[in-house]
Amino acid sequence: MIPVIALIGRPNVGKSTLFNVFTRSRDAIVADEPGLTRDRQYGVGERDGKTFIVVDTGGLSGDRQDLDELMARQTGIAIDEADEILLLVDARDGMTPGDRAIVDLVRKSGKSCHLVVNKVDGADPEQAQADFYSLGFEQLQSISAAHRKGTAALLDRLLEAYPRQPAEDETPERPSIAVIGRPNVGKSTLINRLVGEERLVAFDQPGTTRDTIRVDFERHGKPYTLIDTAGVRRRGKVRQAVEKFSVIKALEAIEKSQVVIVVVDAQEGLTDQDLTLLGYVLDSGRALVIAINKWDGLDSEQREENRRRLQRKLSFVPFAAQHFISARHGTGVGELMVSVDQAYASACRDLNTRLLTDLLEEAVFKHGPPLHHGRRIKLRYAHQGGRNPPVIVIHGNQTQYLPDAYRRYLSNFFMTRLKMKGTPLRIELKSGINPYADKKGAKRRKK
Repeated sequence: MIPVIALIGRPNVGKSTLFNVFTRSRDAIVADEPGLTRDRQYGVGERDGKTFIVVDTGGLSGDRQDLDELMARQTGIAIDEADEILLLVDARDGMTPGDRAIVDLVRKSGKSCHLVVNKVDGADPEQAQADFYSLGFEQLQSISAAHRKGTAALLDRLLEAYPRQPAEDETPERPSIAVIGRPNVGKSTLINRLVGEERLVAFDQPGTTRDTIRVDFERHGKPYTLIDTAGVRRRGKVRQAVEKFSVIKALEAIEKSQVVIVVVDAQEGLTDQDLTLLGYVLDSGRALVIAINKWDGLDSEQREENRRRLQRKLSFVPFAAQHFISARHGTGVGELMVSVDQAYASACRDLNTRLLTDLLEEAVFKHGPPLHHGRRIKLRYAHQGGRNPPVIVIHGNQTQYLPDAYRRYLSNFFMTRLKMKGTPLRIELKSGINPYADKKGAKRRKK
């Protein structure tokens, strides 16, 4: 189970700051769909081997009429999705009527709620908490999200009751495929096409409390595991199921997969929500295949125009294969699965150190690194640092000064020469220690 933590409270109490602390470098997805307000943001964090999802909500003013409406439309949804609720208050403002009104409504939900007193910078924590004891919470947590004071301890307490997620084999025997996308783009139809024909479903098993489902199946004799965000599993029910969308389910599915199929509606084109989902897949490092569905519903002129638009908008994921399909009729689904196989093989491939070092020397010979303060940046050897996504670690001198443009050159060079398809490749740089650095510093100090 991946726990979900919801951050709620009045405006400007520090929810977004705490969200950024918890998620670190993870980019949030902004849910922009009917029934999901623009102000709710989702992100994934990890601490001590435990993965968790954070939901940041828009601020509640505390006004009774406004509060009821927002609780129903936004914060209420976040509370329903959450396992743990953090109600943030501002130590500088003290307790307000709005805080009390929000507490009353949260208690009606029956969910576990923790009161967090933020912005205690330079103040006595006990004094900062004193104003809020009347709200009736047994424990109050004092933090400064802006300065990361108390945030680690807060997170440890929240996650204490949740087990570590077991480490999965980087190269499992079968690809785990997540199918994600907006409502009504054809996910359920594609899922039915994949698991409902030409093979036998081995079992269906709930994955988490939010019903992310793992299903083993075979297609043309090849074993796969499907991670389904639509929650529809049994063959007879796939066609009749009402498809629902949840960012939580999408995030969980991506985290548990090796390959992600993002389904896009060809008739609507690429929307902002499609782009944010694609951005999250890219950030997670998962292999990616893009399925442009309902292609059969367009005439030749519309197809040509949509191709141009898609090519332009998808330039930030050049490694991902694009397939124009009709999930309903099965057109293009076979080629789609070929790309899934290629992406899985590339993402989980073993890379020989000698081969990587030879390719590094070739790349440097063709286009050498730039100078830094008159000294050439030297890249000496390379080895594999991980799979899914593949990571290449390059050792050398002054590698911290290597420009981003040259890192992209190296990444593209390795991708091309290794014939990798469907997966991002990450470059990590490590600099050797200069054994004479301390001696030079001592000489300068003597002078």
